[in-house]
This record gives sequence, C-alpha cells and structure tokens, in this order.
Amino acid sequence: MSVIWAIATDEWRYWRRSSLAQTVLLIAIVLAAASVWVTHASITITAEARQHMQADAKQVFEQQPDRHPHRMIHYGHYLFRAPPPLSALDPGIDAYTGNAIFLEGHQQNSATFAEQKQSSGLNWLGKLTPAYVMQVLTPLLLIVLGFGVMTREREAGTLDFLKVQGVSALTLMLGKGVALAGAGLLILIPLVVGALITLLQGAAALPVMVFIFAYLLYLAIWCGIVLAISTLASSNSTSFSGLMAVWILMCLILPRIASNTAAVVAVSQGKIETDFAVLQSIRESGDAHNPNDPAFKALKDNLLAQYNVETVEQLPVNFRGIVSRSSEAHHTEILNKFAGQKMQGEQAQAGIARKFGWLSPVIAIQTASMKLAGTDLENYQRFLREAEAIRFDFVQSLNTLHAEGLTYAQDANRYSSQQAKQAATVSSANWQILDDFHFTPLAPAQLVANSLLALLQLCCGMAVVLGLIFFAGRRI
Repeated sequence: MSVIWAIATDEWRYWRRSSLAQTVLLIAIVLAAASVWVTHASITITAEARQHMQADAKQVFEQQPDRHPHRMIHYGHYLFRAPPPLSALDPGIDAYTGNAIFLEGHQQNSATFAEQKQSSGLNWLGKLTPAYVMQVLTPLLLIVLGFGVMTREREAGTLDFLKVQGVSALTLMLGKGVALAGAGLLILIPLVVGALITLLQGAAALPVMVFIFAYLLYLAIWCGIVLAISTLASSNSTSFSGLMAVWILMCLILPRIASNTAAVVAVSQGKIETDFAVLQSIRESGDAHNPNDPAFKALKDNLLAQYNVETVEQLPVNFRGIVSRSSEAHHTEILNKFAGQKMQGEQAQAGIARKFGWLSPVIAIQTASMKLAGTDLENYQRFLREAEAIRFDFVQSLNTLHAEGLTYAQDANRYSSQQAKQAATVSSANWQILDDFHFTPLAPAQLVANSLLALLQLCCGMAVVLGLIFFAGRRI
C-alpha cells in the first residue's frame, strides 16, 4: 500500500511542477465552482419569481369584476412549476420545456416561457451547468491531465527500471489510478458542496447521496479509461489521440446517434398534423357555443324528459351552461387521448435513446442525473397531467356556475341591451375557486428507483473499464 501511495504522490508532485497540469486543474475547478454558483443563484431567483407570479396570477383572477362565467373561462389562469432543489445542479430538460401553462377552456396549451426559446441561439455557449461541466468538460480535462501517466514512464525508460525494482504492473497502475482519482475528486468538490447545499433547501438526503455517488462512479470510469489507454499506447501522442477519439465518440457522437435513432425508430406525429387531427375531432363533437347544434339534441331531449318540460326555457338550469359543461367534458376526453399518445411517443423515443447508455457512460449519467434531480421527461409530463386536472376542474366549476347562476333567458338575451348584458353576469365573489398550486417532486425512494437502470449502466461501464485495465496490465 505504501508503494501505491508513493507512486500517486510522485505523480501529484509531477503535476505540481507542470504548468499545463496546474492550468488544467485550475480551469476545471473554476469551471465547476462557477457553474455551481451561477446555476444555483439562477435557480433560486427563478423559484422565488415563479412563486411570486403564481400568487399574482391567482390574485389577478380573483380580483376580476362581475362577468359572464364563460368570459372567465377564456380569461384563463396561469400555473407555474417551481424547480426542484437539485435542478440547481442539473436543470435537465426544464430549459427547453417551459415553466408555465396557460389554462383556459376548450384546449390544452403547451408549457411556455422556455429559457432556450427566449434567448439567442448562442446562449448555450455562455451557460454552463454543473451537470454539463461534469459530464462533458471534466472528462476532457482529465484526458489532458492524465494522457501521459503511463506512456511518460515508457518514453522516459523508467518503466523497465520500476519492473526491475520489483514494482508490478498492477501496483504501478493502481498508484497512477489513485493519482487520477485524486484529481477527479478535487474537481468534484464544488458539485458535492452544491449538492449538500440543496439539502438545506428541501432536497431529500437519499437522492442527493445517490446523485453524488453517480458522479463519483462516472468520473471513476473516465479515470479508468485514461489509465487503460495510456497503458496500452506506445507514446504520448498515441495516447492523447486515442483518448480524444474516445471522448468525441462518447460525448459527442453517440448522444447524437442516440437521439437520431430514437427519432427514426419511434416516429411521432408532427405538431401541425396533430393539431389538425384534434381540431377535426372536436368539430365533429359539436360547437359548444351553439346550443342548437345537432350534436346536442340527445342531451336536450334527455334534460326535457328528466324535468318533464317542453322547452329549454322551462328548465330549472341554464341549457347553455349544461351544453358548455358536457362539451368541455367530451373535448377533454379527446384532448387527453391525443396528449396521451404524444406522451407515449416521447417516452418511447426517450427509452430508445437511454438504451445507448450501455455504450456511452455520458448518456447513462445524463439519465441518472436528471431522474435524481427530478428534471427528466417523466416529471415534466407529470406536471402537464396535474395542470390538466386543475384546468378541467377550473373550467367545469365556471361551467357549473354558468348553468346554475344564470337563467336561459338572461344568457340568450345578454347582447340585446346594456341592461341585459349586466343582468347576464355573476358576482365576482364566485371567482374564489382557485386552489394554491404546488408541484412537488416524486418521493425520494421513487426518484432513486427511477434511476436504477442508468446506475446499472454506469456499474457495467465501470466493470468493462476494470477489465480493460486488467488486460492492459497484462500486456506490460
């Protein structure tokens, strides 16, 4: 053990004397620390702003004057999704999906105010998240730092000298591996500190600990790759070229192949085609603004028979409101059907892309990181489903008020005069129908369970790298 530690200490001493190594380590630590601080500050500000806007949206809705209930359905309401604590380290897909939804009758709106859609195309160059730094840039910096850990010994002729002194290949590689691991841990410190800070902001301990473990395992894989290829290479230039090829393949090419393969294998219908299909289905179900539409004849006949009256004017409820409520329920079934198909398509594509995690540890850590942080596709879709449930309850509450708060005559004649228009309104006290909305992440155990496949991919990747190291050691 003392020999291994002596080899690691000697490697660290060499790096302290190397201006290149010092520069690489400094860049890596500064990037990691700056990304954690900037992203954490941004997410904190965003969370506070969304909570403030959610309260404002509710207050503005409730302060509307006396109006016709259907006017309030189209006036609508906003829901804002607060970011989970660990999104300060891995924002995931949140920057692309949007953080607010406008709720109104007759349609389901997509999330809006996505950060990437509101910024210039070059914004990504200046926005480095901790997850991106650890997943893509840190492996590159480890390559620059450690590509010569073994080839340098071979080129300097000290490898044979060490063998003569009784230092086995395995011992030498373990010492070099400890040195690389120390550098990796040094770069990881800002991420660990950031993860521990999220505990103070409400993050659960279990996913935070697993989050840190996942990145420890990921950096260990890259340290092993650097060590194995440096052992197999015959020179520094060969080692550096080989490692750069692996980095390009793992970090750039395979993720792109994964996304393109998913788009080709699990083809999803385009937005325009889907919108036309939804519109056609809704048109066939009748016009909710026209109570005389033939689509509502059966509803009319049933109501007349139920209350034993001959005309809709004699009904104890407003037939126009009944039509709106029935039509909204039917429209929601149609909208949920198409929304479910879209979500299934997105999950199918994500599932195909995530299978490439068996080939690239970058894809595996991206999946594990987002799932543990609660910023993955499945959590976003859960937000959409919760928002839709609130939208439907919100609209149907107003439709019920429309049916029971106004008479048919008041409703039908509301445009005949100013007095009739005023009579076809209800008190603003009826707008107190909104509940406080708080989107909460999944339970800690569920977050960890969702990440198990990606963690297994990382463990298998580590096993493959260890096998490669053992093979490389046998060749010395």
